[in-house]
Amino acid sequence: MSRTAKSTQSQGGATAPGGAPAPVAGRAQPAPRRGWPRPTSETALDEAKGAFARAGFTDATLLLRWTDIAGAQIARIARPAKWQDGPGGATLTLKCEAGATVFLQHQTRELTERLNAYLGQGRIARLKLVPGRLANAVEPPNHPAPMAELVVDKLALPDALARLGNVRARLKTSRAKSPAGRAAKAPD
Repeated sequence: MSRTAKSTQSQGGATAPGGAPAPVAGRAQPAPRRGWPRPTSETALDEAKGAFARAGFTDATLLLRWTDIAGAQIARIARPAKWQDGPGGATLTLKCEAGATVFLQHQTRELTERLNAYLGQGRIARLKLVPGRLANAVEPPNHPAPMAELVVDKLALPDALARLGNVRARLKTSRAKSPAGRAAKAPD
């Protein structure tokens, strides 16, 4: 038992769980214990700051909000890799899929405007595109009507032509019966 815990117990003071002295009104709170585990949510950003600093990012919000800033389509094919401050503005290096570099070259002006709108006017002077593979590239969502669900009857050519003729005949009769079809035929 520590000397402060013994002195509090001898004075009749209460102790908190673990033998630490309980807070007393009018006294300073004891310092938090060192070496005790803290929740990951409290330490994750502190641990990541070192990695961000090595890449030149002083503020992690650009990386954390990349999808919101750049848009989902660009965020899927490119990610910020390095930040270099310069006298005329910063150079942001983007790592992008090899086939996407040409597409991104055409989007450079718009992307720079979006980034400057988020970070502050004139903050980014240039984008540098570096081709490479992105880890954990997110696949685009499936089309609402995948090709596997389409049912195609394999008909012979004469059967298909006969079927097409029947459909056209039905359309002609339904148009003739509709009020809009009659109005189009009868000039006034």
